[in-house]
Amino acid sequence: MTDYADHDWPVVESRAEYETGWYTGGYDRVRQPDGTEKNYYWADLPAAVVVVAVAGDELVTVEQYRPAIREHCLELVAGIVEDGESYTTAGARELREEAGLDPAGVSLIEEFWCSTGVLRHKRGIVFAEGLEPTERKLDGNEFIDVTSVPVEEALERARAAPANDATIEGILLAKADGLL
Repeated sequence: MTDYADHDWPVVESRAEYETGWYTGGYDRVRQPDGTEKNYYWADLPAAVVVVAVAGDELVTVEQYRPAIREHCLELVAGIVEDGESYTTAGARELREEAGLDPAGVSLIEEFWCSTGVLRHKRGIVFAEGLEPTERKLDGNEFIDVTSVPVEEALERARAAPANDATIEGILLAKADGLL
């Protein structure tokens, strides 16, 4: 078996082909281990945070319509990490803005790359507790209903169609860490 780990995969050319304001898309032309070159396409997105927030024996969730898949989805609170923010700071902000809940404590569960075959996108999963009501401040494109599900039903509900990766990941990681 050939070991490709020592090959440095030189980038011969890198080109951004479009900018949407939401993400940049382009490709890197890369020299592969056998000497051939190939374009590897990517989309570069800002980092995002997903919030696993618990109030008693309830998991805070939101319901919203996702135009990209044309479905209403049950999700964990989530959003973009703004410049200068940590995942925990962004998670607390998103929880206040989307759910109207101010957490007493937020801790990082995990940070990881998403869909590494095509995305340049990091995600952080955070855990929030000690929730107190506060004013919601939705963005102009957010039409979100705040809901909750019993913690013991959370994974089953998250797996129901249309299931999404961030919600399932958040619940599984929180369960693995004994937080749910």
